[in-house]
Amino acid sequence: MALSSKERLTRFYQQFASADQVLIAIAADPDAIASAMAVKRLLWRKVAGVTLSHIAAVDRPDNRAMIRLLRVPLIHMDRVKMRAFTRFVMVDSQPDHNALFSRIRPHVIIDHHPDTEADAPFTDIRPQYGATASILTEYLRAAKIKPSVRLATALFHAIKVDTHNFERKTVPEDLRAFHHLFKYANVSLAQKIERAHLKLDYLKYFQDALESRRLRKGRMYVHLGPVSNPDVCVLIADFFMGIDTVTWSIVSGLWQDKLVIIFRNDGLRKDAGKIAKKSFGQMGSAGGHKSMARAELPKANLKEEVDIENHKRVLSWIVRKTRERR
Repeated sequence: MALSSKERLTRFYQQFASADQVLIAIAADPDAIASAMAVKRLLWRKVAGVTLSHIAAVDRPDNRAMIRLLRVPLIHMDRVKMRAFTRFVMVDSQPDHNALFSRIRPHVIIDHHPDTEADAPFTDIRPQYGATASILTEYLRAAKIKPSVRLATALFHAIKVDTHNFERKTVPEDLRAFHHLFKYANVSLAQKIERAHLKLDYLKYFQDALESRRLRKGRMYVHLGPVSNPDVCVLIADFFMGIDTVTWSIVSGLWQDKLVIIFRNDGLRKDAGKIAKKSFGQMGSAGGHKSMARAELPKANLKEEVDIENHKRVLSWIVRKTRERR
């Protein structure tokens, strides 16, 4: 039998004591940032302190704008003294999602991604939800907490982003959370955050993508070579999905020591997460939802597969691997 919101909240609070110093670890995107803010509000005056920490650099302009405009106190995990904390919380992620989470053994996990069966004293993982922010909104309502304008705006924006304005799979609970937050959020501020999605130096990647693109039976393929940030691949994959004849957008780039591949599709009888996992899961981490997915493959694992420095061969290899799994 499914637990009620009040029962989940009670079990959540049972994980903490008044003397606890709590670290909330996230991979900083709108859903994770907003959810971390909500957990901090839930624990206000219930623990000794709460710190929000992100595992990697925040480079996407919209995420940076969200942090700046909503004054979110985020600290990079490299600056965190782990021994200072007695409780660890993970939101919008699970330990297997990123090797950088290996330093943490979470006591609480709240997430909306597919369940990886992570071991923690308290887990609330609901893959059917469109956003973790919707889950945390339920916690706030169960605790009878009226969100501040900043918190409501963050959660409101997160639900919009992760549901793609409710164009992706959602449940009625996402709509109820969004409707509740609308009463308290600054919609104009949320729109300002949403529009801040490009840096000037990203334009060169769009130019490269337009020049090197390959279209095969509705599938748009692009390999960008080295990128300053893997989010560039996300932006370009989303951009190509705006073309009327494109049903899939698969964009890759080299970042640090990895090949990052982003998948997008129109959602019609397709499963991006399954294709990503079947095509590349044996070479690194891969998975996601039906309409959007991601693979991150260490270069060291690709030596026998493809000449990673030859961009045309990398693109041809990705085309072949993904077509084999159709």
